Amino acid sequence: MLNHYTYIKQGHSQWVTFVHGAGGSSSIWFKQIRSFREHFNVLVLDLRGHGRSKPKLSDALNTNYTFNAITKDIIEVLDHLKIEKSHFVGISLGTILIRNLAEIHPQRVQSMIMGGAILKLNFRSQVLMRFGVVFKSVIPYMYLYKLFAFIIMPRKNHKASRLLFINEAKKLYQKEFMRWFKLASEINPLLRFFRLNDIAIPTMYIMGDQDHLFLPNVKKIVGQHKLASLHVIPQCGHVVNVEQSQIFNYTSLNFLNSLSD
Repeated sequence: MLNHYTYIKQGHSQWVTFVHGAGGSSSIWFKQIRSFREHFNVLVLDLRGHGRSKPKLSDALNTNYTFNAITKDIIEVLDHLKIEKSHFVGISLGTILIRNLAEIHPQRVQSMIMGGAILKLNFRSQVLMRFGVVFKSVIPYMYLYKLFAFIIMPRKNHKASRLLFINEAKKLYQKEFMRWFKLASEINPLLRFFRLNDIAIPTMYIMGDQDHLFLPNVKKIVGQHKLASLHVIPQCGHVVNVEQSQIFNYTSLNFLNSLSD
């Protein structure tokens, strides 16, 4: 089972579950936990192979990951904790896992908060991924990760977020990185399905105005999906929960509180 931590607010029944992205861990939510635990029960977890979660024994025989298998890992934690339903907060690739969970088990998802959401790999992103696929066997994986981190988060004000994710990624074994990289390189068909299928779950997208790879497509989808809304944070990049944590927390909690009004 995935490594996880819970913070219980006595007398409160609603849960918020945090899902990090590839190369991260539960520690990237350190600026959220204090604010959210004042209002909700909080669950943070480490995805397989990240943080304190070990790869499954079966992964030694099967080098391919699937989004459904990793989504099932999250469901196993919810079942273990007897959490029937939760709000979900994700960042980057974690938003894809949350959206996949909502597709498979919509009854388990009260709402979705998608930070630095990925809804489409544009041409530049696809070229980047193809470059990685071609050279992943000859270039050390941390060089690849640092390159990707710099392209996604290139500005001076993105440095703290960039370094946080690079330092977390250093804890991954190379085989584990390759499994996640292959998974990320094959997401476009799944993202196309998500864009076309308007799911009936309240969704708040929180994006930085400097998130040049992913913001344009999020704007398009919010205009097409009925229960979706968007908050764009000025002077902010991809990892909005770290770079502009106060705005991220305030916007997220306002959204969650509005659902109970």
